[in-house]
Amino acid sequence: MSDALIHPLLVQVALTFVLLFATAFLRTGSIAAGKVKPADIMLGQMAWPKKVQQVSNAFHNQLETPILFFVGVVLAIVLEVGGPVLLALAWVWAGLRIVHAIIHTTSNHLRWRFYCFAASVFVLLAFWITLAIRIVTR
Repeated sequence: MSDALIHPLLVQVALTFVLLFATAFLRTGSIAAGKVKPADIMLGQMAWPKKVQQVSNAFHNQLETPILFFVGVVLAIVLEVGGPVLLALAWVWAGLRIVHAIIHTTSNHLRWRFYCFAASVFVLLAFWITLAIRIVTR
C-alpha cells in the first residue's frame, strides 16, 4: 500500500513540469514577439506580461508546500507506514493542487485560489498528522 503513494507524487511532479514548460513557452514567446526585452528582466520579473507572470507564479508555487508532501510520501514508503487514509489524503491533496494551478493560470480568482490553497494545506496537515501517528505507533 505504501508504494501506491508514489502515484499522487508523480502527478504533482508532472504538474510542476507542465507549469515549468508553460512558463518557458510563454516567456520565450514574449521575448520573440518583442513584448519584453532581455534587459527588462535581467534583474527582476516585473516586466513580464500579466499572463506570463501568472503562469510563472503558479510554477513557483509548486516549489513551496509540495516539498512537505514529497518528504512525507518518501518517509511513508521507506518506513512502510502507508495505508488507505494516507493514500486518500495524498490523492485529495494532489487534486487540490491541480485545481489550484488551473485557477492560478486561468481566472486567477483570488478567493477561490485561496480556498483551494487553504484546503490543500489542511489536507497536507492531516496527511502529516496521520503519518506521524503511524510512525510513532508502529
